[in-house]
Amino acid sequence: MNTFEMEEFIKEPESPEASGAEMEHEEPPVEEAPELDVQKAVVEELAAEKVKMENDMATLKDWLAKRENEVATLRQQLSKTEAELKEAQTELSNRMEKEFDMQERNPNSLALLDRDVEIPDRFPGETRDHVLEVVKEARAKAEEEGRLRRAQVLESVLVANEPNGNLAKRRAELENLFSQNGNLITGQVMSELDRMGISYKDGENHLMPSEILKRVY
Repeated sequence: MNTFEMEEFIKEPESPEASGAEMEHEEPPVEEAPELDVQKAVVEELAAEKVKMENDMATLKDWLAKRENEVATLRQQLSKTEAELKEAQTELSNRMEKEFDMQERNPNSLALLDRDVEIPDRFPGETRDHVLEVVKEARAKAEEEGRLRRAQVLESVLVANEPNGNLAKRRAELENLFSQNGNLITGQVMSELDRMGISYKDGENHLMPSEILKRVY
């Protein structure tokens, strides 16, 4: 039999108040409020949107930089083209001035016949070359028909008057332009015809290369 311990007998039982006090000192687990979760989600969403906007801005800046480079390149090309055009115009003007000066100094390059002053030569010797071509064709036809006297007279005119050559030269240049472009009136051909002062339209209708040649030369 166990020995009765007096201390156990006299030990005072723990009071409910003391037990309750200890329970009061225990801290309950901390739970995050729902409002904090919402705020956290909003902040994360805003951060993601900010990153996306920064990426979009960087992409836009790259695109603008490329466009600016392209514009700068186009401006350089335009400046170069304008300089080439100005140089070509100057060269053409000098050549025309030289040709007309040569025509004034060489009586044989003047027109065979007087003509209406309102229809001046578009280039040196234009009227003369046209007349000589007509005389040459008429001489050939006269020989073919047996009209000997006419053929002799026209032959004498051709012998005494050599063509300037500008008409045939310009006709050949125009034929070559059409040939190089497949005998089609392309944008490049129209630009060149504009530069040469040659019309390629009859009203609203575009002319064929053969029709342009007949009309002009």
